[in-house]
Amino acid sequence: MPISAGVDLADVFFNEEDLPYEEEILRNAYSVKHWMRYVEHKRNAPKFVINTVFERALKELPGSYKLWYNYLKTLRRQVKGKCITDSEYEEVNNAFERALVFMHKMPRIWMDYCAFMTGQCRITRTRQLFDRALRALPITQHHRMWPLYLQFLRKFDIPETAVRVWRRYLKLCPEDAEEYVEFLVSIGHLDEAAQQLASIVDNENFVSKHGKSNHQLWNELCELISKNPDKVHSLNVDAIIRGGLRRYTDQLGHLWNSLADYYVRSGLFDRARDIYEEAIQTVTTVRDFSQVFDAYAQFEELSLSKVMEEMAKNPTPTEDEEIDVELRMSRFEYLMERRLLLLNSVLLRQNPHNVAEWHKRIELFEGKPHEIINTYTEAVHTVQPKLAVGKLYTLWVEFAKFYEKNKQLPDARIVFEKAVQVDYLKVDELASVWCEWSEMEIRAENYDEALKIMQRATAMPKRKVAYHDDTETVQMRVYKSLKLWSMYADLEESFGTFQTCKQVYDRIIDLKICTPQIIINYALFLEEHNYFEEAFKAYEKGISLFKWPNVYDIWNTYLTKFLKRYGGQKLERARDLFEQCLDGCPPDLAKNLYLLYAKLEEDHGLARHAMAVYERATTAVKEDEAFAMFNLYIKKAAEIYGIPRTRQIYEKAIEVLQEAQSRQMCMLFAEMETKLGEIDRARAIYAHCSQMCDPRITAEFWQTWKEFEIRHGNEDTMREMLRIKRSIQATYNTQINMMSATLINSAVTGAGSSEPRDAMRALEAKAAETSARAIAAVGASGGNIMFVRGETQGGSKNADKVVNPDEIDIDEEDDEEEDEEEGAEGEGGEAAEDVSKKMPIQKQAVPAKVFGSLRREEEEDE
Repeated sequence: MPISAGVDLADVFFNEEDLPYEEEILRNAYSVKHWMRYVEHKRNAPKFVINTVFERALKELPGSYKLWYNYLKTLRRQVKGKCITDSEYEEVNNAFERALVFMHKMPRIWMDYCAFMTGQCRITRTRQLFDRALRALPITQHHRMWPLYLQFLRKFDIPETAVRVWRRYLKLCPEDAEEYVEFLVSIGHLDEAAQQLASIVDNENFVSKHGKSNHQLWNELCELISKNPDKVHSLNVDAIIRGGLRRYTDQLGHLWNSLADYYVRSGLFDRARDIYEEAIQTVTTVRDFSQVFDAYAQFEELSLSKVMEEMAKNPTPTEDEEIDVELRMSRFEYLMERRLLLLNSVLLRQNPHNVAEWHKRIELFEGKPHEIINTYTEAVHTVQPKLAVGKLYTLWVEFAKFYEKNKQLPDARIVFEKAVQVDYLKVDELASVWCEWSEMEIRAENYDEALKIMQRATAMPKRKVAYHDDTETVQMRVYKSLKLWSMYADLEESFGTFQTCKQVYDRIIDLKICTPQIIINYALFLEEHNYFEEAFKAYEKGISLFKWPNVYDIWNTYLTKFLKRYGGQKLERARDLFEQCLDGCPPDLAKNLYLLYAKLEEDHGLARHAMAVYERATTAVKEDEAFAMFNLYIKKAAEIYGIPRTRQIYEKAIEVLQEAQSRQMCMLFAEMETKLGEIDRARAIYAHCSQMCDPRITAEFWQTWKEFEIRHGNEDTMREMLRIKRSIQATYNTQINMMSATLINSAVTGAGSSEPRDAMRALEAKAAETSARAIAAVGASGGNIMFVRGETQGGSKNADKVVNPDEIDIDEEDDEEEDEEEGAEGEGGEAAEDVSKKMPIQKQAVPAKVFGSLRREEEEDE
């Protein structure tokens, strides 16, 4: 505040501490720094004193922004907390006005002044002040004033002024239109808000600050205008919402409901009902349909309940009221009954070429023949063959069957006649139509007509076309349809003559579209009419057409029928057929054919030929079937030649089969020798088999051998068996240890070696050498079983002393005798023979099975 003229400067100072500051100011009167230092010194002085210092400073430096800013700040602090009607507020206002004389381009001064004036609740003066600030400041500084201006508008209830100011603001910042809309809605100016929101939606370049999409803005506009029809008058609501329907075709349910809601709130209920009907007839998604239908049903239900409530209040309702209630109830019931049909219409609008949905629609019209006929007609004209989802021909067939069920065969024939002219996507569909047409004639007992239809269907086109040529129509290619020819052949078998049926089958073979089943059916047809050689010729044609494995069924049927027909009368021909069949036959299909061949030789040929077939079969079948085939071979050899003849077969089987099967065959071989009383042979077989039996895995084998020695052996043989078991166990352990050590050594010393295969071969060779030594120890060499008596095999001097639970305790005397016997190696065999001569020998009758069927036949002859 200014200093009066009557005040002396000496009266300003209260103490001598101010003298240094006064002297500095006298020396530097135009230094802002010295004045600010003086102000800082006087910060705790009374407000009159500090204000006087500021006034003196501003008198010297009226253009200093720093002095004015701090002075005004100090003044505002001094009036803070006082009533806004206090006179000091006006003094501060005057100080701001004086400051703006010099600081009119400083936005901070204007902002502080406007904020200070807003707090004084002087609306008109504050508005004028904001307008002065916007006129005084450059346009680049306006963005600092407008937030305070808008805040002032929100603080006071001045709607008209606020609308006008907002319009001015949007010219500078059109991107804040959403905030303007929210403000208009908050003050109840809905018509202005709808107009502004409509302009936002129409502006394609508008970007929402709240992250809303254009569709969301559309929904807000529709909701605003539909829920306030009495307040929005400037816009055409129907046109706006329909524009949204044209633009956003994927989410129509909400927009349709908004349009209907607008008419409902406007009291135009019939118009709202029309909108709902139009919506459910045009939406294309199930979600939109559900939204519209639920709103429609709720509208009808509320309308009905409202009328019924009013009617209940009136004890004596009039006739018009009763009719109105019945009408509304009928509308509601009709709407609920149509729900499935309307939903089906939605799905068909999504894809009018969906055949399954057309069938469902026809089912919904059950009991309404005219509607069904119209739906079928619409379906077959709407669905395009190339776009059809599902089998198009089923629509035509069901259409014809509908007429057939209603005893209208001429109309059904007309439908089929049109159906066979449709350009289907696949030949099989057209063939199915022809077959259905023929079956309809069969059901009507028009057999000749059915045959004529099949003749038309299978007629050759004017020019030759390929079956898989998609550029040609299906009508040109249907003559090669196997489905069509198969039914034609069945019809000829049932209702035609022998010659016509034979011609059909021959035609199928000539077209080269037959299958093995067609060949078999043709042959069986000829056989039923006693044309056996013709049937065999049909089999031969089929054999020439097909290769393995497709020809297997033809060969199997052909050979079976041939043997049944001729038996052994044409043996050489049958053998030629079997040889032709087995030439190139895959192993997985050879078993049954070989068994059939062997059966022929057994029944009508020679025994040695049958044995030769069985022998061939053992190598021709799959590996997993070879064991069963060897068993059968052994059984047949025992029946024909006797059991001794099977020894060669057993040996071959043991040599050829896999290890597990070979082990099983060894046990069967040993069991047979045991039954024949050949104990030494059985023991040798066990010894041979032991070379492929790891005691840790094949405990069953060792238990079987142990039981065998308990029943038929002695202490020496038992000891020999245990020695072999330990040897085999050591062999397997040694192989594993050696292989592990070699692999570890090669990994350590030759990690970079490029020849790992040579190291593996060396390990395999060493394992084979160890196995060969073990085999030589028990008398086996070269893969042949050596039959050696168990008594001549003595124990080793340096026998392993490891305790074995399977070992039988033997006295020390026996060990000494055994050592003495082993001392003379050369004389051991002769001593064993002398002992065997002195021992009594028991005789046993030879079993009859040894001699086989041939010996029995000789005895019967004698």
